[in-house]
Amino acid sequence: MLRPMTLLVTLIMLSMATFMFAFSVGSIQLSFSQIWSALTTTDANIAHTIVWDLRAPRAYIAFVTGGLLSLAGVLMQVLLRNPLADPYILGVSGGASVATLIAMLMGVSSSWLSGSAFIGALISIVLVFGLSHGKGSWNPARLLLTGVVIAAGWGAMINFILSIAPEKPLRGMLFWLMGDISHITADPTSLVALVTGLIISFFIARQLNILSRGELQASALGISVTPLRISLFILASLLTAFAVTQAGSIGFIGLIVPHMLRLLSGSDHRLLIPASVLLGGSLLLISDTLARTIIAPQQLPVGVITAFIGVPFFLLLLNKSFQRQTV
Repeated sequence: MLRPMTLLVTLIMLSMATFMFAFSVGSIQLSFSQIWSALTTTDANIAHTIVWDLRAPRAYIAFVTGGLLSLAGVLMQVLLRNPLADPYILGVSGGASVATLIAMLMGVSSSWLSGSAFIGALISIVLVFGLSHGKGSWNPARLLLTGVVIAAGWGAMINFILSIAPEKPLRGMLFWLMGDISHITADPTSLVALVTGLIISFFIARQLNILSRGELQASALGISVTPLRISLFILASLLTAFAVTQAGSIGFIGLIVPHMLRLLSGSDHRLLIPASVLLGGSLLLISDTLARTIIAPQQLPVGVITAFIGVPFFLLLLNKSFQRQTV
């Protein structure tokens, strides 16, 4: 197990290194001195234009989106008390995807696609919450089952839309479904959502530690379980909605990052929450940099790279953890 301060310092340094990597790699390679000059001066040169106009906005979007997905994954796993829960398990991404694909079919301009995705995500949130709450008791099992069924329904609608879509917009639809950051305009909204979610999550981290051990223990220690669950559901769903709005459906980040950190440092959410944001942002930033450079000038969907990186790394880490437990 790594010490908390050691882990956080390491992740901060990793985040800085991934930004430098994203700034330096591309059709035109930039040295560290060129990047530093572009970041610290206002000289109008090619390096300044490449960093500020092309690579920095995309790196910002990738890092913030990764942080949103990782934080949502932490909260979902506590809410559902299921280590396999991820930000998309309750169908939020499905609703966003259906709304976005419909907007693409209608020929809506790219500036309106983000708004369509967010509206679709909100519709899915309302559906899942309303149907899972109903008139009976509200519990993680009922929420999970409702979310899985809603997600399956959205999946059927996605397949239907792709089946009837003309060939021209089909490639763009598939790229968006697999995660695409290339055409997104950087704006502060998602960063505000991430910082707000991080602050709220950190303040309830002690309650999350207790809730993850069981409802009875949480109730015995004076925690109002139902209001906390509802708050977690709303917060995690909104974080996922912002992430999907930014970059489409990017898998594995919200699932594997919390697991990696639990294996490395334990399950204290006071450490897990900020660490997940840093590692999730770094992982998605590395993945996006590889996606735009590995077969340049063509670009890959970033979701493909997250799977290629995340799956073997997570399996290796998990295998080492089991070996330590059996020794």
